[in-house]
Amino acid sequence: MSSMNSVGRPTAPVQTNDYVHPTLTGARGLLQDEALIFERDGWDKTGVDLPQATRPADDLDGLLRTAPIGLPGLSEPEAMRHYVRLSQKNHAIDLALYPLGSCTMKHNPRLNEKAARMAGFADLHPLQPQSTVQGALELIDRLAHWLKTLTGMPAVAMTPKAGAHGELCGLLAIKAAHEANGQGHRKTVLCPTSAHGTNPATAAFVGYSVVEIAQTADGRVDLADLEAKLNDQVAAIMVTNPNTCGLFERDVIEIARLTHAVGAYFYCDGANFNAIVGRVRPGDLGVDAMHINLHKTFSTPHGGGGPGAGPVVLSAALAPFAPAPWVVHDGTHYRLVEDQTGATAQAFGRMSAFHGQMGMFVRAYAYMRSHGADGLRQVAEDAVLNANYIKARLSDVMSPAFPDGPCMHEALFDDSWLEGTGVTTLDFAKAMIDEGFHPMTMYFPLVVHGAMLIEPTETESRQELDRFITALRALAGAAKAGEVDRFKGAPFHAPLRRLDETLAARKPRLRWRPETIPPLAAE
Repeated sequence: MSSMNSVGRPTAPVQTNDYVHPTLTGARGLLQDEALIFERDGWDKTGVDLPQATRPADDLDGLLRTAPIGLPGLSEPEAMRHYVRLSQKNHAIDLALYPLGSCTMKHNPRLNEKAARMAGFADLHPLQPQSTVQGALELIDRLAHWLKTLTGMPAVAMTPKAGAHGELCGLLAIKAAHEANGQGHRKTVLCPTSAHGTNPATAAFVGYSVVEIAQTADGRVDLADLEAKLNDQVAAIMVTNPNTCGLFERDVIEIARLTHAVGAYFYCDGANFNAIVGRVRPGDLGVDAMHINLHKTFSTPHGGGGPGAGPVVLSAALAPFAPAPWVVHDGTHYRLVEDQTGATAQAFGRMSAFHGQMGMFVRAYAYMRSHGADGLRQVAEDAVLNANYIKARLSDVMSPAFPDGPCMHEALFDDSWLEGTGVTTLDFAKAMIDEGFHPMTMYFPLVVHGAMLIEPTETESRQELDRFITALRALAGAAKAGEVDRFKGAPFHAPLRRLDETLAARKPRLRWRPETIPPLAAE
């Protein structure tokens, strides 16, 4: 028997098998079953007719193909339908709220996409003469100006491609500064227990040893532990602010003072800058270097490996060591300074072969200009408001990891509310898929047991937040009511059932291979 949901519409009964009536095609209503493109028929056809070559290919020597190319042939409608059907199997920000904490999966204004596709931006070549890309260089220069303005920092390196690349840039600048000041013996970097995993990884990659800083009961850096571990061997501290628990480090100015007192630098992981943009300038907090994920704070579709951009703002102490190239304006033209002479004599080198990712720069600049100062401030305010709304609406049925006081842009829950239910954090995540929602970040940060980290972002309306909250409250009620099978078997309605994620991670199948059927003895 069907029940009614919060808006009075009938809901389908919970099923404990794949289907009540399996379909003959494998499709589920409008959701079509679709095989891999390599598994389709069509190896002997093509959707494009090409004229026969009129010139000999003798000059190709040994490059002539001697066997089939190994690609199936599809007509235009077949190809179109194939990829549309695949797209229906993915969750997307254009479909529903994407609560993946620490990733800022928010709506990306289509205006930004239109700007990024403008001729002169989309068709640039990195080896074009600088005289032919003056508009692009000007945009990079203007974007750099506003990044410095928003952070209160005097310099910015635009070439890093993403957050971890930005961390590498900042630590290389710190290393170069120490060596220039005769402090090359400093080989330690301090990281809080809740740091993003890339922080200690980047420090180790640069050649530093990593020492962990303890966390207080309220989820922030333990000042006493920090002070005990600061000495003349420390090169830098790496702190995320707001931190990975979704909290602002209220002692951040004191952290900077203690760090500078021993001659170390303060690196801030700026992955969560969208929570404070327009309201707090990291330079005013004593930060020496901070990467900014343009693809998170200032909008670009990302995930699944890219694209991204991670400019790094630098304090006056680190600015001379910023990597080349720099964009400068000599009064009449924009140009790139690439040689390590004059103002760039102390640059530690360069981060990439060419300047950066133009599409990211265009989208970020369009986002800034369309929002304006008041709009960017509202980005932070709405991100924090939405997260606190979720925390307040779920706190009576789920357990906040840090219940005292407000959170920032993320609401963090632990799994203590699931004790005795037989349902785990992973089970709860799988059940969310059946309700049409991508799960929040699960089991991270590691300092919270069974963590569930929710970031609604600033682009979600109250109506959409209420839809999400209603689903989570209903699932929480089902877990506490003992409906274990509903969770252990989930997802029931996804294209694939629950996978062995450990096996998939350790033995991924990254390439399709045709099945080989062994011949019978008589053959």
